[in-house]
Amino acid sequence: MTSQKYLSELFSLEGRVAVVTGGSSGIGRGITEALARAGASVVVVARREAELARTVGELEAAGCRAAWVSADLGTSEGVRVAGDEAAAAFGEPDILVNCAGVNLRPPMSELDEDVWDTTMTVNLKAPYLLGRRYGPGMAGRGFGRIIHITSQQAHRAFVQSGAYGVSKGALESLARSQAEAWSPHGVTCNTLVPGFVMTPLNQRLSSDPERVAALAARTMVGRNGLAEDFAGAAVFLASAASSYVTGQSLFVDGGFSVH
Repeated sequence: MTSQKYLSELFSLEGRVAVVTGGSSGIGRGITEALARAGASVVVVARREAELARTVGELEAAGCRAAWVSADLGTSEGVRVAGDEAAAAFGEPDILVNCAGVNLRPPMSELDEDVWDTTMTVNLKAPYLLGRRYGPGMAGRGFGRIIHITSQQAHRAFVQSGAYGVSKGALESLARSQAEAWSPHGVTCNTLVPGFVMTPLNQRLSSDPERVAALAARTMVGRNGLAEDFAGAAVFLASAASSYVTGQSLFVDGGFSVH
């Protein structure tokens, strides 16, 4: 077997359908492109139509198959509509990537119920509902990949983790519960844990040059993360190569978490 054929069988996503929430910017955008270039038909779910259209246009120009759904994942009805519309584009998905999130981190003494509820709805309830929408179908077909994007705050409290850290910690627990339920039927459920990445979601921190430099210094590779750093890990977790990896948290953080 040639190396190209071997690698293709191991990592190719040809014939697969992927849904990526938050897939038009930041880490989600990097993952969207990686899955599409690996052969998957990708449906991008986010709020802003202009960013969605631009993302899909760029993918199609590169020869990829892509579609977009504009949706509000802040309500159960919005998630339900998004789930149905995304499945209508190319068929029921084999891969679900939950990257959409909100990063509201007021001081704990100022953390009110509205911030708590908004954070939990978008960061935790939406991934749960989408998993419930797609997971049983994946299990019935004997193949599925669910990937959640979490955070360092799922494991350690710093820079006012607040409700955000709680939501991400719970999201990792959700992955383990989903793995327990569906991995016997060929569905793996894992999380990717970023370090600090310069994305719109991290605008509050990325606007402070001293803090950005300090975070880079804390890594072992000497720099902060880029969206494209998640391409290989995402394709691995979405492909046949990771069939014996489930319920795990894979840190893609330049050594941030162990330094």
